[in-house]
Amino acid sequence: MALVYGRITLLCFLLVWTPSLCLGVHYEPNWESIDSRPLPSWYDEAKLGIFIHWGVFSVPSFSPDGGYLGEWFPYYWKFHPAKPFVDFMAKNYPPDFNYGDFASMFTAEFFEAQQWAEMFEASGAKYIVFTSKHCEGFANWPSKYSFNWNAMDVGPNRDIVGELADAIKNHTSLRFGLYHCLYEWLNPLYLRDKANNFTTQDFARSKTVPELYEIVNRYQPDIVWSDGDWEAPDTYWNSTNFVAWLYNDSPVKDHVVTNDRYGKGVTCHHGGYLTCKDRYNPGTKQNRKFENAMTIDRYSWGYRRNANLSDYLTMEELISTFIITVSCGGNMLMNVGPTKYGIITPIFEERLRSMGEWLQVNGEGIYSSRPWTYQNDTENPNVWYTAKSVTGQRFVYAFVLKWPAGGALTLGAPIPGSTSTVSLLGYEGYLDYKKTDPQGMVITIPTIGFMDMPCQWAWTFKLTSIEN
Repeated sequence: MALVYGRITLLCFLLVWTPSLCLGVHYEPNWESIDSRPLPSWYDEAKLGIFIHWGVFSVPSFSPDGGYLGEWFPYYWKFHPAKPFVDFMAKNYPPDFNYGDFASMFTAEFFEAQQWAEMFEASGAKYIVFTSKHCEGFANWPSKYSFNWNAMDVGPNRDIVGELADAIKNHTSLRFGLYHCLYEWLNPLYLRDKANNFTTQDFARSKTVPELYEIVNRYQPDIVWSDGDWEAPDTYWNSTNFVAWLYNDSPVKDHVVTNDRYGKGVTCHHGGYLTCKDRYNPGTKQNRKFENAMTIDRYSWGYRRNANLSDYLTMEELISTFIITVSCGGNMLMNVGPTKYGIITPIFEERLRSMGEWLQVNGEGIYSSRPWTYQNDTENPNVWYTAKSVTGQRFVYAFVLKWPAGGALTLGAPIPGSTSTVSLLGYEGYLDYKKTDPQGMVITIPTIGFMDMPCQWAWTFKLTSIEN
């Protein structure tokens, strides 16, 4: 049976995978079969996505620096008490205050889905992933399985997921994805199953697994981003049954992608693409498609009122992280955390729009690119590569993180041929270069006025007819 799946998978890859060519494939509820499904090409071509962490944790919006996560507020306050959180609550809230009391303060009065959608599209991203439910258990849609602990029954009194899905799908060219946390820190059913060493499945069967089917059937996401998987095995979550259904019979079966967080021991081994761990950026070419889910705020996924300016990644840091990720074959999922009011603060907006401006100049070397023979240059550590073939012609893109000094850029990896050319994206004309032995080249950098520079950060040199 595995041989049959392997032949079908190879055929789909050779045909440059499109869903209609592989409609006859049926995936069995086991990882060998599931892993044989080709990744829909749109995901690999996209390169950049936007992650949005928003929930009741956005109300306290507090986390000290040093390993704590703001969206884990209830965990650090109640389930696994940490002094900074306990002290924060003692100082600012009455003794009888419960985490559930925050829900009515999750007001979202300034949330405008189309404003968010416009901002995300302006970033140059090709997809988003929004938190339908984080590990606090609060559902951002009117779930049948989350009575009185969802955004329709308390707080915003709105279908947040539905509004954003409509704005993304009907007013942008972006793909729409949903994050869903499998476990819930404070849910008594889950805690009982955990106490039973997961020999019972009351929580999985009555709560979290039905939610997964509900959001897929209702909102038809292009991405299902699973999390909260590290305590219980995949058999507890019936993960292979769900993913097989997702690929075989769901309303999004032909184009949906999903990640690897479906049970203890599954992460970084099975699933549609690999996330392995948060901020996963291996720095070397990977054999399977991966995603670097990372944050603009260095310390948290959820919004933090107490964040300092230095807590946010600079554009230089964001773009270099992005380039290295793509060079090694990955996508980057860049996270923002909105306020409880529904505002994406100016620091996040500035980063998003600046990334979009950079991609307007340099996106040719990013979108639909593939890893080249080399990821990092052999002589210049500030240079990373991608490659692309268009109508039979192959291009290599050298991303320079630091502008060359002395009027020359030395590259050790490329072997130019007799017809090779060099250009700088965003700058007209070809650049002179000299071939070096046994390989490499020295590119002459023209004098460019400050106001005439193609962009502010990380410049892309386009090389044609490279022989390696």
